[in-house]
Amino acid sequence: MTHENLRRSALAGLALLAAAGVPAFAQQGNSPAPPGGAPAQQEGLTPNADWHRTVDDALGKPGTEQPGGVWRVSLPRSDLRVTVDGVGIRPGFALGSWLAFHPHGQELMVMGDLVLLESEVAPVMRRLAAGGIEVTALHNHLLRAQPATMYLHVAGHGEAPRLAAALRAALQETATPLQGAPGPTGDERVEGVDTAAFARALGREGRVAGGVYGVSVPRAEPVRDGGMEVPTAMGSATVINLQGAGNGKGAITGDFVLTAEEVVPVQRALVEHGIEVTAIHNHMLNDQPRIFFMHFWGVDDPEKLGRGLRAALERTNSRRTG
Repeated sequence: MTHENLRRSALAGLALLAAAGVPAFAQQGNSPAPPGGAPAQQEGLTPNADWHRTVDDALGKPGTEQPGGVWRVSLPRSDLRVTVDGVGIRPGFALGSWLAFHPHGQELMVMGDLVLLESEVAPVMRRLAAGGIEVTALHNHLLRAQPATMYLHVAGHGEAPRLAAALRAALQETATPLQGAPGPTGDERVEGVDTAAFARALGREGRVAGGVYGVSVPRAEPVRDGGMEVPTAMGSATVINLQGAGNGKGAITGDFVLTAEEVVPVQRALVEHGIEVTAIHNHMLNDQPRIFFMHFWGVDDPEKLGRGLRAALERTNSRRTG
C-alpha cells in the first residue's frame, strides 16, 4: 500500500473515531510506553515519510519543522481575552498552547503544553486519559490573570494517527482554534517598546512574531527525559517574552529552565531586580538532570527588565552567545 493510501486509511479511521467521540487509543487498546521505560516494539510503528502530514490533518492545524527534527504545532488561544494587572495578554506572549512531535525509535514522541480555562481542565484530562496521553504537570504560569488560566503539560508515545486523534479529542473539549496559519502572524514589531534596548541589556537577540519579542536560551548541557534528549523546541530552553504594556513600558513573562542548585540564586536575582516569580514547578517526570521551571512577570522600562533577566541568566548554566 502506498504512503498516500496509508494516509487516507488512517484519516478515514480518525473520522470514524471523531464521529463516535472516542479517541483512537481507546479503540485500539494501546497505550504509550511510560517515559522512563522502553517504547513498545510493535510492527508498523516506524514513522513513514508522511507522518507530518498525518499529524497536521488530524489536528486540523499545520505544524512547522524546528531544529532537531521536531515538528511543532502552535495552537495559540486567540479565542481568549486575558488581562493581568490591566495589561491585555497577546496569544503569543503567554497563551500559546503547543504540541511538539519527534521520532523516537519506531514511534513518535509528543510533548506539549495546553493553555486551559479552569472549566476546561477536567474534561481535557478525561479525554487524555482515555486516549493514553500522560499528564505530566498542571499549574499556573501567571498570577492575577482574568480569567484565570491553567497550563497542562502532556507526553506520549505511539503512531502519528493515534497520538493526533487522542490530542484532537482533548482539544475539542476547549475553544482552542484549530484552523489558520502555523503560528503567530500579523504585527512584526512590538508596538511602543524599545526591543533593541531590551536586547542589549539582556545580552541576547530574539525575534518578533505576533507583536511579541521572544528569546530562547538553551542550556549548555543536554536535557533528557526517559533517556531521550529533549530538543529545545520541545521545551528544554529558557523562554523570555516581551510585549508592550503602554507608556513605553514592556511586560515580560516566560520560564527559566533550572537545575535544583540554580533555583534559589535565580529567584533572588529576579526579586532583587523587581521581577515577580509567579511559579516554580516541574514539566517532565523522568528528566535528567532534574529540571525545574521558574515563571516570572514584570512591567517596567524594557532596558531595566533586560538587566534583571540578564542577572538571572548569569546564574544558570545557559549556552553562551558568540
